Amino acid sequence: MNPHTTENTIKSFIRTRIEESGAKGAIIGLSGGIDSSVTAYLTTGAIGRENVLGILLPVQDLTPKEDLNDAIDVVNRLGIAHKTIEIGDLVHAFSGTIPDYDLDSVAVNGNLTARIRMCVLYYYANLMNRLVVGTSNRTELLLGYATKYGDAGVDVEPIGDLYKTEVFELAGFLGIPKHVIEKPPSARLWAGQTDEGELGMRYTDIDHILKLLIDYELSVEEIVAQGISEADVLHLADLVRASEHKRSTPPLAAIRS
Repeated sequence: MNPHTTENTIKSFIRTRIEESGAKGAIIGLSGGIDSSVTAYLTTGAIGRENVLGILLPVQDLTPKEDLNDAIDVVNRLGIAHKTIEIGDLVHAFSGTIPDYDLDSVAVNGNLTARIRMCVLYYYANLMNRLVVGTSNRTELLLGYATKYGDAGVDVEPIGDLYKTEVFELAGFLGIPKHVIEKPPSARLWAGQTDEGELGMRYTDIDHILKLLIDYELSVEEIVAQGISEADVLHLADLVRASEHKRSTPPLAAIRS
């Protein structure tokens, strides 16, 4: 990856998409993590800080203070407007209304939190005639490591063709704060959750296998022949296959041929 070319390509993409849509700017959910920080830097560089609104959506007792501080640091460095909206009451309103809400179903409840965040982002996007700019990377999208109609519910995905390891590389090139780059990636959807812990592999290994599997279209057997764990390859291949529905529009019953 050529970081300079990649930066310019993504900025051009953001600028063109917003201009073509007739929107007046961008809404970005800021988590204090590397993906949203890189996206904020690129979007601000593409359309100007006056046209970007960063929205922080913490959940009380779940979102670490460190993440809020990191997100505010990015906001201050870029000089963009921002809002901090604590959504714990919204989450509790849902949990208190759903009769079968299960406190032990942490993944399901985490998806609900992600969808609540999407609703807030789109409220401001509609209110201000702006686009919701997504922050998912290629690794996450290929593995389905995103909530359908949650953090995957966006208008554009500027870094969606960059593997996670490439996002790290671009972050260093853009001058993202070191403490953001070095922080273990986490969606913070439940206590103690980390991306690599949930996926069971390091991003460096995941991206290496995905490139061989997707970009070079090698078979499982060909990848294993390179000394890579068959269990790891099959695990990732299964995730890619099972999450196809997240990368496609909902299927229609074909009435008209």
